[in-house]
Amino acid sequence: MTTVELRDQHGPAAGTGLVDVEIVVPVYNEERALRASILALHAYCRTMPWRSRIVIADNASVDSTPVVAVQLADELPDVTYLRLDQKGRGRALRLAWSLANARVVAYMDVDLSTDLAALPVLVAPLLSGHSDVAIGTRLSTSSRVTRGHKREFISRSYNRLLRWTLRSRFSDAQCGFKAVRADHIPVLLEHVQDQEWFFDTELLVVAERNGLRIHEVPVDWVDDPDSSVDIMATAMADIRGITRLGRDIANGAIRFSDVAQTGSGQVLRFIAVGIASTALYAVLYLLARMALDPIAANVLALLLATAANTAVNRRFTFGITGRDGWLTHQAKGYAVLGIALDHHDHCRRAAAGQHRPHRRTGGPDGGQPVRHTRAVRPVPHLDLRRFPMTAVLDRPVQASHPTGAPAPATGPGRLSQCSYSARPPCTSGGCPDGPTRSTPQRPRPARRTGRRSSSAPPTRPTPSRSTSRRRRSG
Repeated sequence: MTTVELRDQHGPAAGTGLVDVEIVVPVYNEERALRASILALHAYCRTMPWRSRIVIADNASVDSTPVVAVQLADELPDVTYLRLDQKGRGRALRLAWSLANARVVAYMDVDLSTDLAALPVLVAPLLSGHSDVAIGTRLSTSSRVTRGHKREFISRSYNRLLRWTLRSRFSDAQCGFKAVRADHIPVLLEHVQDQEWFFDTELLVVAERNGLRIHEVPVDWVDDPDSSVDIMATAMADIRGITRLGRDIANGAIRFSDVAQTGSGQVLRFIAVGIASTALYAVLYLLARMALDPIAANVLALLLATAANTAVNRRFTFGITGRDGWLTHQAKGYAVLGIALDHHDHCRRAAAGQHRPHRRTGGPDGGQPVRHTRAVRPVPHLDLRRFPMTAVLDRPVQASHPTGAPAPATGPGRLSQCSYSARPPCTSGGCPDGPTRSTPQRPRPARRTGRRSSSAPPTRPTPSRSTSRRRRSG
């Protein structure tokens, strides 16, 4: 490829003087629109507070475009002409931006479809350091666009396809009005492969995946009815570019942004992966049960589902590609699984009352040590008709008493302070510490004596005097 570079007749050699903004105008057979557009752009840039340069990048034009471009470079200060022997807008931008000596590089279409009033708004965030890339958007609600329904439909469909396939967040990839900070150009061009119309899209995707801040400017746009762009050919080339770029991202050739992706979108993706992993675990368990016992099937399903969950979250939720750190992330996933299983087992044992007993060094009266157990009985055996809720929540934890020590008194409306442990109740001769009762016995109903009996106490009631007399008389 041969390139011809002409010097600016009113200043330093092209590419040697540092300017604030360098604007590239790619052209191909634009002999009719070139002169008027460059004159208008040059006059507008002269009113700006920053110094600028205009570069006419000729993509192997076969008409009189080179002649007009040379005349403009001779007449106007800060206008440079580049000649390429091969077609391709991406190829022209790559060469012009590689040779640029400016703080910010930009480009716009030669037909000036974008209102020039948006130019200072485009480059100001880059000159100030606020943003890294700036693009014009025709799809914003505040944009004013005049073009046919066909082009509007194609443009919106294309950008929606980019969001679905490449997860892009910028709104308009094909607007011919963009600017980039020059210090980012070498890194970006290293990953951009396309040399034609897909160059813009690939540049933006690479910039976004590398964590560069993209600033969008709503523009006023008037479509050129004499545009020679083949819409169908460009659309097919863009689809091939999307396929190739998606493959490169999946293979790790283009890394995701180092800036963490946060917000509701990441949370929703994490939830979706969790639901899918649960369904996968259920399916794997059912399949494994055909050949394995329940425990082995459960272990196998958990291991496989955890590996799949970690891999999908790594790629889909957190945007990490390639094999770097893959083993570490899988190990962390299994560590989280182990912590979750341990916590689940702890909660299950707590619900079943299987805590270890606590011991105290001495009894309340200096006798034998008193053994304390949690007064929680296995949940399936709780009977609320015989076991009031206060016994579960507020009962004392004193279990048994030293040999010879009197048992605490019980009375009407009061529960025994004996242990409600899950072990079998002791009989009168089987316990070393004396007979105890594991649960309060349900009181037997008293015989009818002609008057309504009061509420039955939790312990066995003592027969009344009238009842004793009747038994003796009988």
